[in-house]
Amino acid sequence: MHELVRAITDAADPADAIMLAKYFQVRPGGYGEGDVFVGVKLSRLRGLAAPYVREPFVPDRWRALLRSPVHEHRLIALVVMNERARRNGGPRGNADELEVVYRCYLDHTAYVNNWDLVDVSCQAIVGGYLQDRDRAPLYGLARSASLWERRIAMVGAQHFLKSGETFDVFALAEELLADPEDLMHKAVGWSLREAGRRDGAALRRFLEAHATTMPRTALRYAIEHFDPEERRDYLGRARALRN
Repeated sequence: MHELVRAITDAADPADAIMLAKYFQVRPGGYGEGDVFVGVKLSRLRGLAAPYVREPFVPDRWRALLRSPVHEHRLIALVVMNERARRNGGPRGNADELEVVYRCYLDHTAYVNNWDLVDVSCQAIVGGYLQDRDRAPLYGLARSASLWERRIAMVGAQHFLKSGETFDVFALAEELLADPEDLMHKAVGWSLREAGRRDGAALRRFLEAHATTMPRTALRYAIEHFDPEERRDYLGRARALRN
């Protein structure tokens, strides 16, 4: 992977590095504290990754990048893994390679440690692998002490919405409603909103049970596509109870 590291270095922009570091909160106390950005945006990384997504995934070739202190190194490895998982999902895919990608991913969740890294990878890799399997691993991740593993569980379950399955999104959202992290409030609300696009009645039943006690950020995300009057009603009821 030396040639890929060189390509990332050549594409790096110091100004973008400063912007990305600020955006992903590498400051002390931020959720990205200690991360290193060289300044390559996701769109450019996707272009650099293109030749590699056509090759079978071999974990030994990618472990060094997955464990790199440089954010863009980890991100490009996850882009490749995500694409290999996407191509191998479904009845015509290579189930063995999909499992290899999934196992490698779970072995490296400590390095999937910012929201962009999670969101670019977890649906196809985790959700895709578990599509026709026992979903218990998702609930194990949801109970993890790691914010990022909990986000992997919540966002990864969105994969099932593609086949019209909403149960796990609602079940995980209910389990994670009391999560202390704002990034999880956003993930829960986003996932609820997407589930509601498939089953609006189920989302409204969930909100009738939880809207007055769920984090306000999660509620605002969940009702984003409701009409203005309905949004005001849910937010007003939540505000009235809290006051």
